[in-house]
Amino acid sequence: MKTDPRELASSAGEQLHRFHGGLRLRHNKKVSCQQPVERPPLPTRLYLPLLQHRGTPATPLVKAGDRVLKGQLIGAAGARGAPVHAPTSGVVLGLEEGPIGHLTGQAGTRVVLEPDGEERWTALQPLADWLEQSPEVLRRHIQAAGIVGLGGAVFPTAEKLASGQAAPVETLILNGAECEPYISCDEMLMREHPRYIVEGARMLRRAAEAERVVIAIEDQMGAVHKALDRAARQLGAGSVSVVRIPKIYPEGGERQLIQTLTGMEVPAGSHPHELGLLVMNVATAAATRTALKEGKPLLERNVTVTGNGVQTPRNLLALLGTPVSHLIACCGGYSDDVARLVVGGPMMGVPLASDASPVVKGTNCLLALSQDDVRAPQPEMPCIRCGDCTRSCPAQLMPQDLHFHIRSQQWDALATLGVESCIECGCCDFVCPSHIPLTNWFRYGKGELRELQREREAAEHARERHEARTARLAQAKAEKAARLARRKAKLADQDGRKQQIAAALARAKAGRGNTPEDADS
Repeated sequence: MKTDPRELASSAGEQLHRFHGGLRLRHNKKVSCQQPVERPPLPTRLYLPLLQHRGTPATPLVKAGDRVLKGQLIGAAGARGAPVHAPTSGVVLGLEEGPIGHLTGQAGTRVVLEPDGEERWTALQPLADWLEQSPEVLRRHIQAAGIVGLGGAVFPTAEKLASGQAAPVETLILNGAECEPYISCDEMLMREHPRYIVEGARMLRRAAEAERVVIAIEDQMGAVHKALDRAARQLGAGSVSVVRIPKIYPEGGERQLIQTLTGMEVPAGSHPHELGLLVMNVATAAATRTALKEGKPLLERNVTVTGNGVQTPRNLLALLGTPVSHLIACCGGYSDDVARLVVGGPMMGVPLASDASPVVKGTNCLLALSQDDVRAPQPEMPCIRCGDCTRSCPAQLMPQDLHFHIRSQQWDALATLGVESCIECGCCDFVCPSHIPLTNWFRYGKGELRELQREREAAEHARERHEARTARLAQAKAEKAARLARRKAKLADQDGRKQQIAAALARAKAGRGNTPEDADS
C-alpha cells in the first residue's frame, strides 16, 4: 500500500503521529552554533580512504608522484560504490593502509595527498539545464560526483534513487531532524544555505521521479523553518514543504521519521520505497545541488566539533581527508580534562582510537568529552525485568528477551525476535537500572547471527556441491553401465549373426554334399 501524499503532515498544521518509545534528551547544540561555519586552513596532508561508503572500495587511479587537480577523479567506483575525488590540488605521496575513519573501525587503503596550496580545479561540467534532463541523466551525474547519504548511512545516493524504479516514489522526505545531542552540522547548513537545500530538494525530486518533497526539521528550529519557506517561495518550489516535528530521540531515524510524518510503519524486511517513500539527508540535497549546478563533486562537508573536551566548539567546513587532529587544533585544541573523543553523538557515536584518523563522507560530528561527561563504568547487574527498555525501544522490540537469548546463544529464537530491526540508538542502555550494555550485546548478537548465516550458506553451498557431485558420479556410473550394456548387446548380436552365418554355411555345405547319384539311389 502506497502513502497518499495528502496523509503527510505539513506546515499547515496537519496532524503528526507518535512513534513508540524514544527519549527526551537535552540537545546541547547551542554551544556549537554561536559562530558561522568556517573553512579551516589547508592541512599539510590529506588521507583519503577509498572506502567512504556502503559497498565496495573504489579502485585507485593514482600513484606516488602524480600531480592532481582539485575535483579530479582519484578512485573509480566499483559495481556497488562511489568514486573518490581529490579535495584540493597537490601531489600524491602514495597509497597506504590505515584507519578509514568511518564508524566500522576498519582499516583500508588510503591515498595520501600533499596539498600545493594553489587550489587548481579540474575541468567542471555543470548541468545548467538540469530541469530538461531525464532522471537517468541526473542519477548518473549524482553517481559520478561521489554523493552518498551524509546523515551517516553513506549509502550511494544514485543507487538509492534508482531503487524507486521498482515502485513509484510519491514523496521524498529530506531529513533535517538531527536527533542526537550536540550534533548541529545540518542545522547550520540549513541556517546559512537554505536555498541550497531547496534547490537540491527539487533536483532529487526529479531524479527520484517523486511527486513532492517534505523537509522535516525539529520543532525548535523556528528560524530555519522561516528561511526554508522563504527559499521555497523565491524559487517557486511549490512541491516543497517544511514540517516541524517534536524533538523526541531518535526522531531522525528513517523509520521513526516516516511514522511521525505518515503514521505508517515500514514492516521489518521492507524498505520505504515499497511504500512510495524515499528518505534522504538535507546535506545530501545540498551536495546534489553543488554537483549538478556547479559541476563540483563531493569534496567537503560540515563537521560539528564540540563537547566540554574542546576549547571552542563550532562547525567547520572540512575537506575530506583532513586529519581529525587538525580540526581540533582549529577549535583551540583540547581542554585540560578531555577524556574521550567520539565520532558521532553521545548515543550512537563510537570512540575514536586516534585523532590521526581522517574526516570522511560520513563524519558529521567530533565530540570531545571531559572527565565529568564520561560516567564511570557501573557494574553490570542481573536484569530485573522492569520493562523500561521495552517501553523506550523505538523499534518496538523486547530488549530484555533479546539479551536473554543472546547470552544463552539461542540464535534462531533471537532472529525470530527481530534483533536485526534494532537501530542501535542506545535508548535501552540509557534507561536500564541494571547498567546492562544492551546495545553492545545486540551488536554482538547481530554479528553472531550474520556469521551463523554465512556458515549456513557455506554449508548449504557445500551440500549442494556434494549433491551435484554425487548426481554427476551417479549419472556417469549409469552412463558407463548403459555403454557396457549396449556393448554387450552389440557383442551378443554379433555372436548371433555369426551363428546364423555358420548355420547357413553348414546348410549350404550339406546341400553340396547331396549328389545326383545319391538322389537316384
